[in-house]
Amino acid sequence: MAKEKGRKLIAQNKKARHDYLVIDTYEAGLVLTGTEVKSLRQGRASLVDGFVQLTDGEAWLHNVHVPEYSQGTWTNHSARRKRKLLLHRAEIDKLVSKSGDTGHTIVPLALYFKDGRAKVEIALAKGKKEYDKRQALREKQDRRETDRAIAAVKRRQRGA
Repeated sequence: MAKEKGRKLIAQNKKARHDYLVIDTYEAGLVLTGTEVKSLRQGRASLVDGFVQLTDGEAWLHNVHVPEYSQGTWTNHSARRKRKLLLHRAEIDKLVSKSGDTGHTIVPLALYFKDGRAKVEIALAKGKKEYDKRQALREKQDRRETDRAIAAVKRRQRGA
């Protein structure tokens, strides 16, 4: 069997980018059981309520929902158990120092397979205020409108 290459996305946390201002991103490995890997290979997971907690010099991923494997037996995993993240010591130390600041948190952005190994993209983030969210939404709509207007002008030029 050929080794998988590239990145296969399993789950994304789009709400995190809306609710938080992403300061820095990291890629971390995950410590998983066999049934968790099989469930992820079926493309089933949810990062919506997930967060990372740093305790005793280790990073732990909490509240990420990986549903039980359908063909699993008594060895099946619990869906919302905490999972250890594999990061370098320097990255953990940097996260500990930066996440101590007021309003900073660590959230998962994406869960994917990279060259056959399960990885999670985590971000050091700062919570947005309500007016920041509205401002970001307004900018996104304005950008979309300008892109549409430019595309319409180009279509008319090609037609003429």
